[in-house]
Amino acid sequence: MTDKTMTPEDVVSRLRSGMTLGIGGWGSRRKPMALVRALLRSDLTDLTVISYGGPDVGLLAAAGRIRTLVAAFATLDSIPLEPHFRAARQRGAFELREIDEAMFMWGLQAAAHRLPFLPVRSGLGSDVMRVNPALRTVTSPYEDGETFVAMPALRMDAALVHLHRADRLGNGQYLGPDPYFDDLFCEAADSAYVSCERIVDDFASAVPQTLLVKRHSVTGVVEAPNGAHFTSCAPDYGRDEPFQKLYATTPWPQFAERFLSGDEKTYRSAVHSWHEEQQ
Repeated sequence: MTDKTMTPEDVVSRLRSGMTLGIGGWGSRRKPMALVRALLRSDLTDLTVISYGGPDVGLLAAAGRIRTLVAAFATLDSIPLEPHFRAARQRGAFELREIDEAMFMWGLQAAAHRLPFLPVRSGLGSDVMRVNPALRTVTSPYEDGETFVAMPALRMDAALVHLHRADRLGNGQYLGPDPYFDDLFCEAADSAYVSCERIVDDFASAVPQTLLVKRHSVTGVVEAPNGAHFTSCAPDYGRDEPFQKLYATTPWPQFAERFLSGDEKTYRSAVHSWHEEQQ
């Protein structure tokens, strides 16, 4: 079987400007931040990003890489509204397609099953329909005659997700409290790249329910210890709240200059130095 291990740079080399890119995780939880930082070191731009948004969206928006964002929210969890997303949105830096969380999930489901849309009640009677005039409704062909939103499939050229463990074949395991739809992101994309805390030889002793992502939907695997930082990756580590607060309150040019001007090793060193300064 094929060894799918890659570096973050290998992953980014397979992406192209103008792509539709899905990013897994949820808010400031288990985001594939090492892959996002690798993307920021490239010249990729003009992206359509599909995400339950967190600092992945904030970083890409602040750097001017997003053309269109499809999201239900953009939050840092302990900080309700992602500040760099907000700043970019307020200056009109990208187009926003804001949809309900359940609609987002059904869009992923439709894409994973290669369907053009799925019917959903979410969105009816709300401003979601007003701010997304391209959305259509469908009527049940059965006796009930109920009207639904026809949520279009959220198809992606590529997806990036972060898991706790993976093997070289592309199978991925989550150990935390929630899968965050990462399996659907992988299945909804033409190619999917999984970063993980550690690559393991096999999952012989794993609880089957934790084996979230299957190798048939994965293109590449990247071993990236602490690769979700500064978001949480419980139980391996929690969110780096002090650093997240720094990110949220520092003007983008200063933050990028200090923490994003080098490779991943340089990033980790800069974060370590900053924490030492706080002692």
